[in-house]
Formats: sequence, C-alpha cells, structure tokens
Amino acid sequence: MPHPHLRLRNETALDSPLMFQLFAASRAAELAPVPWTDEQKDAFLRQQFIAQTDAYRGAYAGGRFMVVEANGLAIGRLYLAHLDGDLRIVDIALLPEWCGRGIGSRLLADVLAEADAESRAVSLHVEHWNPARRLYDRLGFEPVKEDSVYVLLRRPAQSSRLS
Repeated sequence: MPHPHLRLRNETALDSPLMFQLFAASRAAELAPVPWTDEQKDAFLRQQFIAQTDAYRGAYAGGRFMVVEANGLAIGRLYLAHLDGDLRIVDIALLPEWCGRGIGSRLLADVLAEADAESRAVSLHVEHWNPARRLYDRLGFEPVKEDSVYVLLRRPAQSSRLS
C-alpha cells in the first residue's frame, strides 16, 4: 500500500467534529465496560472533550494546533508547544482506521527533525498502558516523571552533525 501524502494545517472551528471523533475514539476502550447508555456516554465524552480543549488552549496558548491530512482527508491531529527548551508533543492522534500504517512514525520523525534543527529536546506524556510507548522508547525517549496514569518522556536535544 503506498504511503499517503501527509500535510499539516492549522485547526479551525470547522474541525471540531473531527476533534471530538478523535477524542471519543481515544476513550472508547476505557468507556466500553461502563454500564451507561450510549446517550450518557456521549454526554460524558462531550463534557470531557470541552474540558480537554479548554485545558490545552489555556496551558499551551502559544501552541500549534494542527490537523493531519492524508491525501486531502482530515485524519488526525498534532498539537505542539515550545516549553523551556523542549518541543512538547501535547497530543498526537489518528482516527483508528488510519493507525498502524506508519503515519504516526512519520509525524514523529518530522517533529524530531524540527527539534534537532533547533537543538531542542522533545517531551510528551503517555499513559503507562499505551502501546505507542514502545515506539517512543525506540526513538530515544526516556522517562522523567510518572504518576499512576501518565509517564512524562523526554528525548534529549540532538546535535545535528554534518560529516
């Protein structure tokens, strides 16, 4: 299968349905065993989505909130922020049907290249159980701090050397 052409563009208010779809997909496994009706789950997810959106916009006011497009189709999001020498990956998410195709790895490679060009470290939070953790480990991310749910990972700044 050929690799899709990827493009990042700034998120707009028109992207809100996609952003909610991404959020809901990321919480589906967590909510599956909860004995709520679909309507209750939807109401809960919408409330949590608004809270997350407000938190991201508040904590990362100067961040870059981007939509990932594959061959012109919006399929995900990539949120980045510059924090005290780090390029923070605030959020990276793809619609489930686009996962497992190497797209996340390609996006991460671009983020790492940007950070390397600026001699910045890259940091992110990931849940302990998230399978992406293996990818982050392979890319040189190291645990810095953790709590019962998340691990803060950091990849030290890399110097770009010309041979």
